[in-house]
Amino acid sequence: MRIAMWSGPRNLSTAMMYAFGARPDFAIWDEPFYAPYLAATAIDHPMRDEIIAAHESDPQRVAACCSGPVPDGKPHFYLKVMPHQMLEDFPLDWAIGCVNIHLIRHPARVVASYGAKREAVTLDDIGFRQQAQIFDRIGGLVIDSSDVRADPGCILKLLCSKIGLKFDPNMLKWRSGGHVQDGLWAKHWYGAVHNSTGFAGPEGPLPELSGGYARLVDAALPYYERLAAKGLRP
Repeated sequence: MRIAMWSGPRNLSTAMMYAFGARPDFAIWDEPFYAPYLAATAIDHPMRDEIIAAHESDPQRVAACCSGPVPDGKPHFYLKVMPHQMLEDFPLDWAIGCVNIHLIRHPARVVASYGAKREAVTLDDIGFRQQAQIFDRIGGLVIDSSDVRADPGCILKLLCSKIGLKFDPNMLKWRSGGHVQDGLWAKHWYGAVHNSTGFAGPEGPLPELSGGYARLVDAALPYYERLAAKGLRP
């Protein structure tokens, strides 16, 4: 089985990757299209040059690896994929052979978290529009990160059941300090999850944002709500 887990940034995506990476039957790949995305754009991201130098930056080659042999001879492959990194001319046919799952989070939480890591934030940076477009093209299941954090065991068992995968309790815990398959960017973005050994508890009230951040939330909200309406529920 190949799982493509589509998720914007600051959206529990790394914790979810660690959950599947804790299974002995899964190989994982952290944001395979990040280096191609940076190489094809002029966007200024932390560690930009280092990432391009250290990772494969040809989208065609990355796509071929997504559908090629599973690393380490494992039976299953988990791909953590960011919708905003899939530029229009990047291949998407590799995803047809995957179980596609869309992980979403309320945009107010995403914007507040992302804004703490990077000063200038645009709608294209947080991926809601692109994720909705990809969902329209390839479909898939939808899960909300708030549901995962509220009861990770319940949601992961339900998700595994829906995709025909046996649930493994190892998915609920992992060692602190990160994963050997983390991308080079982990040292900038993954601080909180590196200090964790499992999913964090339920989230509190939505953050109150103003000015440009509030307008950004308003722009992202229709895409989030459209996907949320299709979400998997316990």
